[in-house]
Parts: sequence; structure tokens; C-alpha cells
Amino acid sequence: MNLLEALNWRYATKRMTGKKVSRETVDRILDAAQLAPSSAGLQPYNIILVENEELRKKIQAVAFNQPQIVEASHLLIFAAWNDVTEKEVSEYINRMAAERNIPVESLSYLNGSLMNLVNNKTQEEKYQWTARQAYIAFGIAIAAATEGVDATPMEGFNPAALDELLGLKEKGLRSVTILTLGYRDTENDLLHTAKKIRRPKEHMVLEMS
Repeated sequence: MNLLEALNWRYATKRMTGKKVSRETVDRILDAAQLAPSSAGLQPYNIILVENEELRKKIQAVAFNQPQIVEASHLLIFAAWNDVTEKEVSEYINRMAAERNIPVESLSYLNGSLMNLVNNKTQEEKYQWTARQAYIAFGIAIAAATEGVDATPMEGFNPAALDELLGLKEKGLRSVTILTLGYRDTENDLLHTAKKIRRPKEHMVLEMS
């Protein structure tokens, strides 16, 4: 499928069959998410991959018992950094210099911009920034549809409870959103044949000249 075909094919799948998505396919979806753009390229988030059935049952309990959590093959939990410090910025700048084989000094402007963010924003302001970056990767991962995999975006969960369940606070992370990966159950999902409803493009796209 090309991109438009895939986006027309996908929908917010409510029921899944439990059929496993191959690890090779999951890895391609993760590779796509890894290539997502982020502000300054810092990628201030982590993607938590969950396949374990017992753990998914526990996650379901803090996600309003939505069936996709346990019927899916895998879960992707997008967790943003709770804070950004000088340490993360320095590691990023040094890695960029090493991988591009350029002097660290040549990155002084980028380093200064990021350090300005670190030192002049509140912790909550920095978290709101990192969460927005996580959503960009999340959007890229939804293109799993191009692999013929259903990927259901979910905000319907208790973030604080999920963070506690997974020990994310200790890792400096906060859960932002969940993406279930699997295959649609066409016999039990009433949305399978429902027409996709979107605002007309002429109402959404405003052309200015």
C-alpha cells in the first residue's frame, strides 16, 4: 500500500484478533519511529515495547479495561522525559560531533540554544515540550498501516497509574500515549465497515496568497 491507501485502510481498531505481528515488522515500525523528526533532533522521549501478556493485563486495568490492550500483539508506550538537563544536552552534542566527525566547538550555537531551554524553562514547561516531541514519533508509528498492521492510538488510560506500574518515575519518564499493534477482528469490531469521517479538505486547508 502507498501512504494514502494505508491511511484510508486504517481506522481506530476497537477489537483485535490476538494474532502476533512478526518481530521483523515490529522492528520496522520502531525504526520508522526512531527516524521521526524532533526539535533540535534531541528525541527527548522513550518508546516502551510491551509484549508480555501478564503485564498487558495489568496495563488494561489502568486503561479503562479496553480490550485492545490484551488482544493486541504488542503495545508501544510513548513516554516523554520528565525533565531535560545539561547532562542530556551535553551527551547529545558530543554524540553529534563524534558521529559527524566535526569539532564540538562547531556546535556551539545549537548547544547554546538547548542549554537556554534547560536553564530558562520550568520543569513542567520542559515536560510539555518533550511530550510534544513524543507525539511526533507517535504519529510516524501510526504509519504502521503501510505494513498492513493495525495501530490504534490510545489516550484513554491513567498516566499516573501506568507510570507507577512500569516504574517510569524512577527512569525520569512520564507516559504520554499508547499505540496497540495487531490485526483487526472483523467479526467483532463494529467500526470495521464504518465510513471514515473527516472534515472536507477545503474546510481544513486554508490557502493564503
